[in-house]
Amino acid sequence: MTAENESMRNYILSVMVNNHFGVLTRISGLFARRGYNIKSLTVGETQDERISRMTIEFYGDEHTNEQIQNQLRKVVDVVSVTELRRDSSVCRELYLLKVRATDKTRAALVQIADIFRAKTVDVASDSLIFEIAGDEEKLKAFYSNMKKYGVLEVARTGVTAMARGRLDNDI
Repeated sequence: MTAENESMRNYILSVMVNNHFGVLTRISGLFARRGYNIKSLTVGETQDERISRMTIEFYGDEHTNEQIQNQLRKVVDVVSVTELRRDSSVCRELYLLKVRATDKTRAALVQIADIFRAKTVDVASDSLIFEIAGDEEKLKAFYSNMKKYGVLEVARTGVTAMARGRLDNDI
């Protein structure tokens, strides 16, 4: 592994923005214009309906991270930008997994889901859909256990995260 690759990692930014038309387009466009790929992006209103939280996960090095944060802070509707580290934040994602199911495998699938605290949200004659939320490791482990039965479809929300404790820039 080269020194350049060693400095590359996933970054998570919590970006508070004014809840206005076009803000999402401007923020995602900022990444696109600079050739940076967004790994995941979630957006939702905060406790103040005038403010939305954008949780943006991307892959890069420290220089890229600094550039992105500086550019985001220049966007008129951006209220604050906070880098979230996994060791001092709560990071979660939601999966919906549709898994092939037969009469012989259905009980085993439900048992695995129970172990991971996944919820069965749809039962069909040939498949089950599970809903599971958690951190990246939990979701990967669940997917890995379900894969041998035949994962038919996956829908993911992308990471959403919040720093532990109180921050000075809390809205």
